[in-house]
Amino acid sequence: MIYIIDHKDSFTHNVVHQFENFDSVYCDNFNRINKKKLNKAKVIVFSPGPGSPKDYQITSKIYKQYKGKKKIIGICLGFQQILYCEKGKIVQQSKIYHGYQSKVKVISNNSLFKKNKKFKVGRYHSLKLQEPFASKNFEITMRCDISNIAMAIENNKEKIYGFQFHPESFLTENGNLLIKKILST
Repeated sequence: MIYIIDHKDSFTHNVVHQFENFDSVYCDNFNRINKKKLNKAKVIVFSPGPGSPKDYQITSKIYKQYKGKKKIIGICLGFQQILYCEKGKIVQQSKIYHGYQSKVKVISNNSLFKKNKKFKVGRYHSLKLQEPFASKNFEITMRCDISNIAMAIENNKEKIYGFQFHPESFLTENGNLLIKKILST
């Protein structure tokens, strides 16, 4: 089972529908967590959402509790939440990307995805990771082809993955393939 934590975002139901292609899904609001279901889940997904990661202390606690014990996937705010918990600094971007399509490039040999592969993704964010960023076992594996900002992270040892973009968006090429690959590791 996949447990999706909803940060009250309009995209969460699209995330639920995408993940239902691969396993049963249970979705709860971030401030009404069903601990029994959360404990049973194999995968935890942090949904997109408004605001900043510091606004979601319950999600931060869940991340710290289950890091290394369950596969964790973060999308947009969920990506930022993981980075925030790993002492990354999340800052306002000069340009806001809401409903914007751009190309990303896989930059790592250690990625689950093929190095140098480029594809289009749907972006809906005003915050970004301020670099440099360094955290044990984490690697930035994708970057925006134009601005070079971090667009994906992977921690293959502890099975933690994050996308600044929205794999469930119709603007993202091969979004289902990205999720399928992570879920099959």
